[in-house]
Amino acid sequence: MIMKKAHQVSSFIISIIFFLQFIAAGAGAAGRGTWSLLQSSIGISAMHMQLLPNDRVLIFDRTDFGPSNISLPNGRCRTDPTESALKFDCTAHSVEYDVVSNSIRPLTVLTDVWCSSASLFPDGSLVQTGGYNDGEKSVRIFRPCPVCDWEEIPDGLTARRWYSTNHMLPDRRQIVIGGRRQFNYEFFPKIMTSLDAYTLPFLEQTNDPTEENNLYPFVFLNTDGNLFIFANNRAILFDYQTSIVVKNYPEIPGGDPRSYPSTGSAVLLPLKNSADPEVLVCGGTPNRSYTSAVNGQFVSALNTCGRIRVNDPDPQWTVETMPFGRVMGDMLLLPNGHVLIINGAGSGSAGWELGRDPILNPVIYRPDLEIGSIRFEVQNPGTIPRLYHSTAIILRDGRVLVGGSNPHTYYNFTGVLYPTDLSLEEFSPSYLDPEFTNLRPFIIFPFSQAEFLYGQLVPIRFIITGPVDFTTILVTLLSPPFNTHSFSMNQRLLVLDKSNPIMLGISTFEVIARIPISSTLAPPGFYLLFVVHKEIPSVGIWVHIDQ
Repeated sequence: MIMKKAHQVSSFIISIIFFLQFIAAGAGAAGRGTWSLLQSSIGISAMHMQLLPNDRVLIFDRTDFGPSNISLPNGRCRTDPTESALKFDCTAHSVEYDVVSNSIRPLTVLTDVWCSSASLFPDGSLVQTGGYNDGEKSVRIFRPCPVCDWEEIPDGLTARRWYSTNHMLPDRRQIVIGGRRQFNYEFFPKIMTSLDAYTLPFLEQTNDPTEENNLYPFVFLNTDGNLFIFANNRAILFDYQTSIVVKNYPEIPGGDPRSYPSTGSAVLLPLKNSADPEVLVCGGTPNRSYTSAVNGQFVSALNTCGRIRVNDPDPQWTVETMPFGRVMGDMLLLPNGHVLIINGAGSGSAGWELGRDPILNPVIYRPDLEIGSIRFEVQNPGTIPRLYHSTAIILRDGRVLVGGSNPHTYYNFTGVLYPTDLSLEEFSPSYLDPEFTNLRPFIIFPFSQAEFLYGQLVPIRFIITGPVDFTTILVTLLSPPFNTHSFSMNQRLLVLDKSNPIMLGISTFEVIARIPISSTLAPPGFYLLFVVHKEIPSVGIWVHIDQ
């Protein structure tokens, strides 16, 4: 009991630190959103990122480009006779970033994680799959702790997985879908009935033999337990337990490809009450853009988004226009239910040296505004091009961590159009501006790391020092995603049912929120819980949901 209380006190102190950082992040804000440099170099280029439930970020690149710019600790080295670059390597290709202290710890990954995939498991560990060369069938596990490092399971997969997509399932397994020339799926962990890979003809049907525009398919768990899978220019609703296609969706208007290497992005829009789930797919490139870029012609990226209601009897795409075209952009769900579109290029394609015209301005999309209103809002620009192999994730305090960009076969810092970038930045959306400090909620109960059951009613107490509009208060749950190659795997935001707020004292309020009733709505695991007031989110607290 003493240890548990000590942990709660420690979590509360960290929450206060985050709250102070949350306020400071908006200092000097002008316009919409601000940028700050956190680390000029973390030693590697951030190709893959995942926020862990101890407020650290796991970052990794690939092992086959040669030495990185950060050494392994204590004189450690890795020997790999199958490695195509360095068979004896004393540099790190993975790091752990401590958000609170803004510090880096080098880690050891043994097999090649290039263009791999992952999801956060229910126990808070990252289970990461596939890659290239000696890593194509590997499973790697990283358990959050101050001294932990990667654990590797050779041949943990049945099929080679390179450019595949992962998603957590209600039954605590992870599904791994597709990959280059892999028109199938499998599960991890393995059980007696799932030892093999299962065919998925849809992936072969959407495969373009010359451009392979079906890699890193967009995958979302629907509210009926089936999977919405989008590849190239169309989607299916798929029952992974019986290998049956439940529904075929129409081709996205225009017919242009939206998945890698014509890399657009996609999100499952926030799930609220009994509203129908909707998927939003934005950006990408016109047909044959990859081939054109290889030949030195850089075609303008698509400036359209397609939005579709997953469970409609006759689903149709609604097309919207972004302020500018974007390829290799990342789409992130913000705690207040808005969508951030960040990173990417205005022309060309994903792939080595194939992107041009960096898009430095993020865009906010407000999904709840009426059709015909201005749903897109351009934000202030950054200064660092974030092109091929860049990443972005949401932090607990609402900031966006941005890193990566290495469009070269090796690290290349000079004499190239877009040098390899090893930095980390933060983008602070305008809800962090100082003018909103007195409107921003601060959660005082429950403490971070709280444990909840499905369907549980939970009192949530918070402070707002300024004038309160009860009609705007929301409680949201965000599943922190694994981000790589412009897609955030396992990303999910739920708006919880709640009671009307009541006042407990001066500036102190309480709502009773209901945890989602089933693992189909919210697979078991760690989530970030936020209170939102007038579209301004609190610092999140970590909560764990299970049976």
